[in-house]
Amino acid sequence: MPPTAFSLSEVRQVLAHTPASLDALIRPLPEALLSATEGPGTWSPHQVLAHLVWGEVDDWMPRVRRVMSQTGEPFTPFDREAGFARYAGWPVGRLLDEFRDRRAASLRELDAFALQPASLRLTGRHPEFGSITLEQLLATWVTHDYAHLTQIARVLTRHYGEWVGPWRAYFSALRVPAQP
Repeated sequence: MPPTAFSLSEVRQVLAHTPASLDALIRPLPEALLSATEGPGTWSPHQVLAHLVWGEVDDWMPRVRRVMSQTGEPFTPFDREAGFARYAGWPVGRLLDEFRDRRAASLRELDAFALQPASLRLTGRHPEFGSITLEQLLATWVTHDYAHLTQIARVLTRHYGEWVGPWRAYFSALRVPAQP
């Protein structure tokens, strides 16, 4: 089924819902699950959360601002792991609250731009990909949220998957090799 037309209201709805989805998924977990990974070079749920919080600080809205300013300056490269050091030692509850608050602030700022369909065609310069549109940036933000929710769920699935025995055959998530 082909995708429907890009919808700014859907984008906003998903972005607004991600903090609650993460909260429900990981707040009640014990530390052993929060620090579980899929192997060397992969991230734990705690690290994914620190990455998401840092993205609210240093990635998404700074890039939206750059596109909207139309200065032509390229985006500042994003350090995907900088949140690990910045939020080292933070308990998951505090990180979840920080993510919720920062995402709400990001959405208030995004709303203040009063984006129109023509705004979505504005371009910015990615340091690796070159010219990108605001629509692509916003779609990437949503995709990024979903990808990390999937990543966390996959880590948790594989953790318990160690004990499923013959049912392993029914779980595709247990057959797919881990990705960094």
